[in-house]
Amino acid sequence: MNFQVTVLKILVSYPDGFAAMVDLKRDMAILATSGRDWADRTKRLAARVPDLDIFSQHLVERENGGWKITVKGRTVLEFMEARTAVEPPTKTLPAENSDAPIPPLPQPPERARRRRERRERRREGRERARANAS
Repeated sequence: MNFQVTVLKILVSYPDGFAAMVDLKRDMAILATSGRDWADRTKRLAARVPDLDIFSQHLVERENGGWKITVKGRTVLEFMEARTAVEPPTKTLPAENSDAPIPPLPQPPERARRRRERRERRREGRERARANAS
């Protein structure tokens, strides 16, 4: 995860671009543990501005009890997120036959065995419950 891009993304989501440190830390912790997608996304964005330094470039200001994104910071973030003309458009392929049934994915034998055993246990439990209720 790219710390500086994450800070910009968090700050831009707050009213007036200001977040108290406690809020900023909480949001950072959430995003840091959110999975590979966020880390990959921030790396891609950071690659668009290789020498990113949010404080020396005056993209973020330290204010009483928190940080605030500047107009320049918003502009840099918009630049990082903008799609360039050289990016190839994604191609969509026409659907082959939407009426055709989708075959089930093959299940590993161990998983299939465990599922079958669970179904059998549930069925046996229901049968016992019916017998006890009679």
